Amino acid sequence: MLPFEKAEYQERVRKVKTSMEEQGIEVLLITDPSNMNYVSGYDAMSYYVPQGVIIATGIEEPVCIVRLQDLYCASETTWMSEENVIAYPDKYLWEPKVLHVMDFIGGFLKEKGLHNKKTGLELDAYYFSAHWYNRLETTLPDATFVDATALVNWVRGQKSIRELEYMQIAARIVEKTMYNAIERIGVGVRECHVAAEVYSDLVEGTGVYGGEYPSLAPVMPAGERTAGAHFSWTTEGKYQDSQLVYMELSGSYKRYHAPLTRTIFIGEPPERVKETAKIVIEGLNVALSAVKPGVTCEEVEKAWQTTINKYGLEKESRMGYTVGLGYPPVWMENSAFFKPGDTTVLKPNMTFHMMPGMWLDGYGVAITETIRVTENGCETITRFPRELFVK
Repeated sequence: MLPFEKAEYQERVRKVKTSMEEQGIEVLLITDPSNMNYVSGYDAMSYYVPQGVIIATGIEEPVCIVRLQDLYCASETTWMSEENVIAYPDKYLWEPKVLHVMDFIGGFLKEKGLHNKKTGLELDAYYFSAHWYNRLETTLPDATFVDATALVNWVRGQKSIRELEYMQIAARIVEKTMYNAIERIGVGVRECHVAAEVYSDLVEGTGVYGGEYPSLAPVMPAGERTAGAHFSWTTEGKYQDSQLVYMELSGSYKRYHAPLTRTIFIGEPPERVKETAKIVIEGLNVALSAVKPGVTCEEVEKAWQTTINKYGLEKESRMGYTVGLGYPPVWMENSAFFKPGDTTVLKPNMTFHMMPGMWLDGYGVAITETIRVTENGCETITRFPRELFVK
């Protein structure tokens, strides 16, 4: 059963085609698995090989092109008619410098008379390489290629009712997981034990709804490693007294995510940690109050930055990003960001991970929320006590 009604997929394709027409793009090759899923429903762990979805202004339905080994996966998860789900044989993978999947895709475009069109490519996506581009240039010498990296990402910004429901389920999963993880942390407990239980809770889900693998492994450093933004656990480490821990986790349901971060101190926290946590929470609350339709992303970031500046702190990195549908390596949607210079205007049902983490000299504190822009302001999709946890 498809996670969305066929009509919702068709509306997504219509919006993508409208964006293509505004940019003069006649053919769009989508290789980002999140964007492929968004327009076609395709869902399988096949993104380690070349694959793609083609949308053309002159063709009603998208065309999904996958490896023959994954044809059943595509047939089961996409909404299009059978003739628009096409498989290439493995020989296109054996000697990629001689025969490549992009040759197959180019041949398909030639067959459909789309070989000489203005063609959008996701040039800066995680799943598109320079070699792929070179093969397409060779195969389609009459085409004009343009960068359409984030075209679909921007269409994904405002979530539907069903998408928001899935993010709510992901939020309930991560809340349960975070609560259990905080309970398990203690002096002498192995970091890998807590990590294993985190994975168990994320997959087990709520009891009513099962979970999926998240697009990013749990971030859960301890001690001085909290000064780094993206450490996981250590394989032999054990939690110690007077140690700081923070965990950035996300539930995943139907590939929709709701990230949540909390910071924990084992023992009596020093003043600098308590003060930093207090500043982060104050800045987060101020930023949340600044979110509403019509406000720009940079205005939200400025509200946060101005608050922490009062205490002599400054955050160089962006403090939030669009979030929702995702595949590895990230759950970030790579469109709008809470950062200086981003003039994106907020609209209802846009969703963000507000990420006011501070990584300082020898320690870090992060307390985050997944949020939805409402008609009059914003609401937190994740619901968890916003505090420094002391064990």
